[in-house]
Amino acid sequence: MRLLLRFASFLALVAAVLAGTVDSIQSVAASEPVMTSLGDGIAALGPEALNWVQSLQRTGAGPAVWLTVLHWLFMQPAFAVFLVIALVLWMAGYRKRPAAGRFAA
Repeated sequence: MRLLLRFASFLALVAAVLAGTVDSIQSVAASEPVMTSLGDGIAALGPEALNWVQSLQRTGAGPAVWLTVLHWLFMQPAFAVFLVIALVLWMAGYRKRPAAGRFAA
């Protein structure tokens, strides 16, 4: 299980680096800071991804708190969202070292 969590964390980190790289290239080209929101990044993947995002934001998807959190999440920069996801997954898959050390009985 830890291996899967660490691998998912790695994939989220790769996605964060790619999103950050794209944003930095666009920022240099525009001569001003450009940050792609998570919703815009998902919408750029294609119509199926856009339909998936819109289906999550419909009123029948859950309570109003869920919709508010989802809307807020899709408005955040994509690289930041993926970095937080990578950190949470890495923390979940982290194995603590024994307190007594390597050679404890």
